[in-house]
Amino acid sequence: MKLLVEQSLDCKETEIKITCGLMDERLKRLIEQIRLFSFSVRAEKDGMTIPIPLEDIYYFDTVDNKTFLYIEKDVYRCDKKLYELEMQLADTPFIRISKSCVLNTSVVLSIRAHLSGRLEATLKNGEKVIISKHYIKGFRDKFEE
Repeated sequence: MKLLVEQSLDCKETEIKITCGLMDERLKRLIEQIRLFSFSVRAEKDGMTIPIPLEDIYYFDTVDNKTFLYIEKDVYRCDKKLYELEMQLADTPFIRISKSCVLNTSVVLSIRAHLSGRLEATLKNGEKVIISKHYIKGFRDKFEE
């Protein structure tokens, strides 16, 4: 693999171009990571709206028809619906793990099986989330990539 970086003060926007023969799994993961770093989600807390970079977001959760995003030590309100986020984040490490949660698989430290057939994921911040039976296959496919 060859990496070329061209730096210019005339450049207005960063452009990443990948030229390849056959797309393999490693290249797909690299592209997912690049996409992760190129997006942010607008969120609100204490009356202020700020962009939160995707790589900082652990998961999105819906409670009482309100969507929240969780970062390492904080929670923000997000005005998007979970299904909108799921579609927008399809080519990133994010995956739906229950009816009310979309998880960033890149913050998962470990997974453990429950007797009920569900999985429990432990995140980098020590928090634990449950992966529902219905979403296990999709989660495993994304997590193992």
